[in-house]
This record gives sequence, structure tokens and C-alpha cells, in this order.
Amino acid sequence: MNNYIAKETRYDSMIYRNCGNSGLKLSAVSLGLWHNFGTNDDFNTMKEICFTAFDLGITHFDLANNYGPIPGSAEENFGKILSSDLNTYRDELIISTKAGYTMWPGPYGDWGSRKYLIASLDQSLKRMGLDYVDIFYHHRMDPNTPLEETMGALDSIVRSGKALYVGLSNYDGDTLLKACKILDDLKTPFIINQNKYNIFDRTVENNGLLETSRSLNKGIITFSPLAQGLLTNKYIDGIPSDSRAAKSSVFLKPTDISDERRDQIRALNELAQSKSQTLAQYALSWILKTEGITSVLIGASKPSQVVDCVKAIDNLSFTNEEIKKIDNICGL
Repeated sequence: MNNYIAKETRYDSMIYRNCGNSGLKLSAVSLGLWHNFGTNDDFNTMKEICFTAFDLGITHFDLANNYGPIPGSAEENFGKILSSDLNTYRDELIISTKAGYTMWPGPYGDWGSRKYLIASLDQSLKRMGLDYVDIFYHHRMDPNTPLEETMGALDSIVRSGKALYVGLSNYDGDTLLKACKILDDLKTPFIINQNKYNIFDRTVENNGLLETSRSLNKGIITFSPLAQGLLTNKYIDGIPSDSRAAKSSVFLKPTDISDERRDQIRALNELAQSKSQTLAQYALSWILKTEGITSVLIGASKPSQVVDCVKAIDNLSFTNEEIKKIDNICGL
């Protein structure tokens, strides 16, 4: 029996945007389970994060086969939450997962072969207790598998009923263009790209992804919008002992927080305060004001962080002068 009952007001304030020219809408803020949903994380906290997100109108929950640690554990934990509390709301949820990084030993547990992608999704569905996902992504470009094979596998997955839509993650503009042509010819419902994008990392502007995705009328959802926590108040006065940087994670190290970077963070925080926003809200709204962006993927280690981030949608306006100030702070 479910203990959780979603708030009736959950759709009152959230913004929902179409993925490109498709009929599918995503909440402007989505919840990513990349971190904090693994084997060593607290299960009750995971549940509260998911419930808080849904109560605030977040309908999109984003996973991948290798999220953990250990790989697969985020899907298993989310599957338990679905089974115990969220199953009533399945048709109100957009659940996505991915395959493309190493998941099991040997030549068939990585990259983009038909063998790997179909087997991986079958495993993901089993872990989450689902018949289908709403979006299935190829997680990264594969230089050694013909693009036609990878895109053909995505098409087969949709036709099998195991995914409603497909997406591409960590692709550049040139490869996206080629992949889109194949998928369009197959009439595969390819609707969205997922890539890293934040105030400090403008790669998608430079590799053609942003411009190409817009021209193809495909959606864009961005991960690491807060630069692994750099674009929050956490590191303004140093490196807290319980922070990701203090633990020297693979994705953020103490050496990443130089004096110059901290000066940038402080300057951006002043701009955020001038708009009565936290730095996290400011960084998210900076992305969401960009043409073609469908949603931002936030991570959270506690429910209060979700509450803070969702408030970013309350102010998405930026003047040209303000945008220039941000670029100058970043040395652009």
C-alpha cells in the first residue's frame, strides 16, 4: 500500500516545455539520479528527494545503466520507490535511462553495438520493474560501431515497445546531424539531446551541438548545470569537509577550485543576490533563458536543494548587459 500521496498543487507553478517540435513536454527542471542514489546512500532520503520533486511539478526522472555506485544501483533504488510509492503516478512520469558506458565485462558490455544497447535496456527495465521507459538514450558516441547500427538499435527498441522516444547524449553537432538523418529516414521518434552545459562550460556552444539541435527542432536537456556544485554557495569561502571536492571525487577535485575560480564564483554570487536569487537559482535560470533549452537536470543530496533549484523558474529574464557581465567574469 502506498504511503505517499502527491500534492494536488503539483502542476500549478512548474513550467513545461516541448522537446523540440515533438508533442512531449518536460518539466523545466528535471531530477537526475547520477549521484546520491547509489548503494551507500540513504534510501529514505532518496524517497524524500523524489517525493519533493514530484510535489513541485518535476515529472522527469533521469537515470542511466551505470549510475550508482555500484553501477545499476540507482535504477534498482528508483525501481523500489516506484514500486512502493510512485507506481500510482506512472503515467504522469517521464522516466529516462541510457546505455553507452561500461556496464559488464567483455566486448558486449560497452559502447554502442546493437547487442549491448538492447541487452542493457532489458537489464534496466528489470531493475526498475518497468515494461518501458519514456526516453532511451545512447549515452556517448562510439567511434568503432557504424552509426547506422547504433541508430538502428534505437529504432528497434522503440518498435519493440520498450521505449517511447529516443535521445542522444554527449554527441557533437556533426555526429548529431548524421544520426538525425538516419533516425528521420527510419521515422524513429528522436526528440532530445543531453549534454553538459553551464556558465563555466560552454562546450555545446562551441562544438555545434546547440546550433544544430535548434536547426533540427530537437530538444536539449543539460546536465551538470551547477558545475558539480561550483555554481552554488558551497565553495564561496573554501572547501567544506563534507563536500564533493573535499572527497576528491572523479568529477570535482580541490585543484578545480583555484583562487581565480573562487573569485568568479563570488562575482557571480553578487549578480545573483542583485536579483534576489541564490547562485544555484541564478545558474539554472541562465541556462533556461537560452533558446532551444527544454530542461535542466539537477542532482540533489537533500530535499531542500530541490526546493531551492525549482525557484529558478520564477525569474528567467536577463538583460544584455547582465549577460555581458557574466561572460566577462568567465573571461569570455
